[in-house]
Amino acid sequence: MTLDALATRLGTRLKEKGLVLATAESCTGGWVAQVVTSVSGSSEWFDRGFVTYSNDAKCEMIGVRAETLDHHGAVSEETAREMAAGTLAASRAQIALAITGVAGPTGGTPQKPVGMVCFAWAVRGGAVDATTKHFAGDREAVRRQSVEFGLQGVVDRVQR
Repeated sequence: MTLDALATRLGTRLKEKGLVLATAESCTGGWVAQVVTSVSGSSEWFDRGFVTYSNDAKCEMIGVRAETLDHHGAVSEETAREMAAGTLAASRAQIALAITGVAGPTGGTPQKPVGMVCFAWAVRGGAVDATTKHFAGDREAVRRQSVEFGLQGVVDRVQR
């Protein structure tokens, strides 16, 4: 499925449920927001996207705690969870997606290699789910796979 088709499917599901999405992106740099806003009528189901590439942006814009970044790093499920929860707190959305990772080709470590991406999904009044994936390929491939996985995760949660 293309990213456009996935975004269209997501929009349909969100509208059916009366839900609105907001995003917080680090390694994808706003790609999720670009994909969802390419769908005509997305203003009915997409509120806003935060591009929080730096640690300062994560703290200042969506309330990620400096202690979390110091202890776990920007690329961690703990940070992704705080990104998703902070996105809900700073928006009118009912569901949030957060993505943070190492897209490469530099920046990887043995503990956090290139292709490691952490995701979190938060639902207002509900739980915050997080997971980590390891994607193969160059920078664009890692980022594309991250956008697809993140959006599919929203679709899955909306269908529950």
